[in-house]
Amino acid sequence: MHSTTQTPDPTALIRQHSSLLRCEDGIPYRDLNKNGKLDIYEDPRQPVEARVADLLSQMTLEEKAGLLFINGAVVNEDGSLELQPGGPPGVAAAVDQIQHQQMSHFNLWQIPSGQVVADWYNRLQRFAEGTRLGIPVTIASDPRNHFSNTIFSMRARDFSQWCETPGFAAIGDAQLVRQFAGIMRREYLAVGIRMALHPQIDLATEPRWPRISGTFGEDAHLSARLVRAYIAGMQGETLGAHSVACMTKHFPGGGPQREGLDPHFEFQQGQVYPGNNFDYHLIPFEAAFEAGTAAIMPYYGVPLDQTDENVAMSFNKAIISGLLRQKYAYDGVVCTDWGLITDAHMGDFIWPARAWGVEHLTEAERVLKVLEAGVDQFGGESCPEHVVALVKAGRLSQERLDRSVRRLLRLKFQLGLFDNPFVDEELVPHIMGNPVASAAGADAQKRAMTLLKNEGGVLPLIGEKKIYVKNVDPAIAAQYAQVVATPAEADFAILRLDTPWVPVETDNGFARSFHHGDLDFKGEAKAEILRLLAEVPTIVVIYLDRPAVIPEISAAAQALLADYGASDTSVLDVLIGRARPE
Repeated sequence: MHSTTQTPDPTALIRQHSSLLRCEDGIPYRDLNKNGKLDIYEDPRQPVEARVADLLSQMTLEEKAGLLFINGAVVNEDGSLELQPGGPPGVAAAVDQIQHQQMSHFNLWQIPSGQVVADWYNRLQRFAEGTRLGIPVTIASDPRNHFSNTIFSMRARDFSQWCETPGFAAIGDAQLVRQFAGIMRREYLAVGIRMALHPQIDLATEPRWPRISGTFGEDAHLSARLVRAYIAGMQGETLGAHSVACMTKHFPGGGPQREGLDPHFEFQQGQVYPGNNFDYHLIPFEAAFEAGTAAIMPYYGVPLDQTDENVAMSFNKAIISGLLRQKYAYDGVVCTDWGLITDAHMGDFIWPARAWGVEHLTEAERVLKVLEAGVDQFGGESCPEHVVALVKAGRLSQERLDRSVRRLLRLKFQLGLFDNPFVDEELVPHIMGNPVASAAGADAQKRAMTLLKNEGGVLPLIGEKKIYVKNVDPAIAAQYAQVVATPAEADFAILRLDTPWVPVETDNGFARSFHHGDLDFKGEAKAEILRLLAEVPTIVVIYLDRPAVIPEISAAAQALLADYGASDTSVLDVLIGRARPE
């Protein structure tokens, strides 16, 4: 046996596992078939569609059904595949979902270091190699590369930390967005993440909505310009072995939630479009289609009175088949948002499935309605038995099932996963934590800041200053100025704030962590801030994960700076003039 030629691009991270691959004329494949011939689906010399058709013809009903589901996977600290005691409740090991449910798509939540993930990923692909057809695994992830205070960015060690997407919109530099996406792509490839559950291109037209920090803001045309750059940086000009596929979300736009209440939860009020602005929210998605996004995710929301039935997007045939598939001729993968079919059991609390408008349907009936709407895959679910039962009962045709299976297999082939799914673990430390990438991320944090007020030209702070800091690490601040213990001793105070929010009254702990509600400080919280501002000239730095309503604070502050996800170091670099807020 001999190895394949490694690509000259180190970011592709190709690793030859000669014990698992054989070669014929230098072409890697898993094995010869029973007749000693090379199956088309194993032969990268064949067109993708031929390989898809060949593999599809060999799949059982159960194997097809398993392909339609993607759910979470646990990565242990030692990279092992089996569940360990004390792990997160209600999450099955990926190997169990492969073995018992024929699944081959998984998403990652909180993870250890990149080195551990790469080790785990290669072990998982070896396990998948041993299944009947050897279908490789596709790993997906939410964003990991933003310096974030919200629950929507899955931070982990080693990934470079940039501003959040509203910060890129504030800068408005499409080339910077493409650079960011390219660095993110290399880091994802290093550890085996091949599907990005982003970009999020909803429009922030409802300022109270909790998910604004994941968007490019409220301007549809700016969002369109930046999403083109984002997808180009992640996928390249064409999908291939060097690509991370983008699952762009949330079609047809999740921003216009009535009263800003997020449809993760049953207290949501549906999506509304004052001024008949439904089409405005489609503009960024039209750009994503032009850029060739590999996949689309609809949101949980109900588009009130926009279609023939008030049901959530993934159940809505007018939205998926009519608008997405027919009007936009979109033939890529469409995957639901997470948890539309089954209830989630969180201790003694049951979080109902996000089956808004079809709550009365059984789990199997919900699965059927999603597929009839035109969706291919179920996010956050592991219940392929419903698909099997629907086919056997004659309620779901093989032809309809095969249509979605083709799309999902096609993407695996396009990403080169059938040719070589492994990563080079030796390259991980050279890519993850790379100082150039880390510096670029920190620079973006600084550039994104917005100077809103600078009374008397107090900024930048020049010369020897005594500063009092609140919500800033004193040890970091001490590297920039003399930190004092009380406001009375200080020349200036530096105060970091988060945009206010009000927890929703609910038994759902996850819902209470969403930043719903009013955008202004109230009562004692506001009074405490104003007392400090009255005592000493104060520079206020506010993190805008949503807009903030702070007229009294703005009036009393000596200077006011907005950030979109930034470290204390980045903030202080701007305050003393080492970096410029753009």
